[in-house]
Parts: sequence; structure tokens; C-alpha cells
Amino acid sequence: MSSPTPTNTRSSRTSLIAIVAALVIGALVALAGSQNGASVGGIPLFAVAVAAAFVIQILAFIPAFLLRTERFFDLTGSATFFVISVVLVLLTPMPDARSWILAGMVMLWAARLGSFLAMRVHKAGSDGRFDEIKGSPLRFLQVWVIQGAWVSLTAAAAWIAISTDAAARPPLGWLSIVGVVVWALGMVVEIVADAQKSAFRKDPRNRDEFIRTGLWSRSRHPNYFGEIVIWVGVFITAAPVLTGWQWVAVLSPLFVILLLTRVSGIPLLEARAEKKWGDRADYIAYRDSTPVLVPRLTRPRVSATAR
Repeated sequence: MSSPTPTNTRSSRTSLIAIVAALVIGALVALAGSQNGASVGGIPLFAVAVAAAFVIQILAFIPAFLLRTERFFDLTGSATFFVISVVLVLLTPMPDARSWILAGMVMLWAARLGSFLAMRVHKAGSDGRFDEIKGSPLRFLQVWVIQGAWVSLTAAAAWIAISTDAAARPPLGWLSIVGVVVWALGMVVEIVADAQKSAFRKDPRNRDEFIRTGLWSRSRHPNYFGEIVIWVGVFITAAPVLTGWQWVAVLSPLFVILLLTRVSGIPLLEARAEKKWGDRADYIAYRDSTPVLVPRLTRPRVSATAR
């Protein structure tokens, strides 16, 4: 039996550090967000929700690793949002209208995203992100634990507001209504952008082409813009409930913005596009005249049908 190489040892150490960091972040968010929160068996409900988010991922990791599959990774993440939101609003004593609205917002988003990602992976047959890691226990576990942190941080604003003690909740006011409107706008933008891209890819004439029609003529990543607006809307809806350490909930939209604009969203796709089309004049013209995220309101200067 060969001894582990220095590269494998460093990789395992890095994965272990990432796992511990994700768990610590989750614990700190759970502690802060549990202020003024309702409890079950003496344990704050929000802390239970965060712990459950991690436990679900770790339990799902076991069969995924044994089967060497990533096919239900995204579906597990989406299901975690949905299931915990349902259980949380049902366990919270005397949930108010805002609690039900927030739970519904998260559940509708999760159901839509989960079905969309599940169909995408089913059509593709696999997810290339996992090709190099699903044979390594620690590296594969790392992505599942990080997904637990992603779920907890992203849903933090909604879950904190839902689980807040009834006596500490103000009545549903105009700010929460504004939040619902913002959330709905984000949902529409994301759904339309995803539908337009799916239709574009189905057309064999668009093979190896980049989309630049519809919302994609006004933003290079309108789906991510919609995603960000969704979680800003959730936060605005939850904001009137927040006090003291509960304001850790602001990490929800900030985390989504950071993730999509600086980590795994736009940077990866932009690099991939540059590699594939960066030497084409039409792509350069599209890239230079189209905002990367926030859609322009005016008509684009580059023709959507230009080749």
C-alpha cells in the first residue's frame, strides 16, 4: 500500500479546515440568531434549524459517497430549505402572517430551484464539478458540509424571523409588504432568465453559441441578478422583527451577493466564456456593451441577432 503523497495530505488538511470553519460559522450564526427566539425542549428553534441543515447534508453524504454519485446533491440542498422552513413554522408557537409568508417565500424558491437543478443534472447525466472529488471522503464531505453552511446563511433572515418569540414580533407592516414585492420581482426575473436560457440551449442552431436575447441582452447574468433580488426581498420582509444579535440575518443577502459575484457564480462563468468565445468579435462587443449583473433599462447597442 502506497503512502499518501504530500499533495493528498495538503488537500485533506485543507478540506478538514474548511469543514471545521463551516461548522464554526454555522454555530456562531445559530447562537447570534437565537436571541429572542422561541425554544423547543429548552433549545432555541433557530439553532435547531441550523443544526438540522448540517445533519441532513452529512446524512445525505453517506450514500452519495458509497455510490460515488453527486446526482442528488443540489436536490438535497433545495429540499433542506423546503423541509426546515415547513417544520420551523409549524413548531414555532403562534406563527404570525409574516412567518407564514417568509416560509412560503423560501419554500416556493426552493421548490422551483430544486426541480430546475434536478432536471439539469438528469439531462447532463453528471455534474463535472464533482469529478475529481467524489472519490475522496474528506473532499467530498467538505462540499456537503459547506452546503449546510450555504443553506443556513442564505435562509438565516427568514428562519430567524419565523422562530422569533411571538411577544417580540411587531405587526405585519408596509416594509414587509415591500419585501414581498421585491422577492416576487426577483423570482420573475430568475424564472424568465432560466427559461430563456433553457429554450436557447434546446435549439440545435445555438450549439456552441452564447445567449444574448431577451433578458440576456440586457445583463450577462440576469438569473443571478434575480437570485440576489429574491434574498434582498426576504431580508426586507424579515427586517422589522430583528433586534440585537438577530441582525446577523443581514448575512443572508450579503452572503448571496458575495457568493455569486466573487466566488462560485459570475467569476467562474465569465472565465469559461472568455476561454470559449474570448477571441470572437461578436462576444467581445456583447461583453463590453452589456452589464455583468444589473440589467440595463435601455435597448442594447449590440444587435441580439448579430453573429
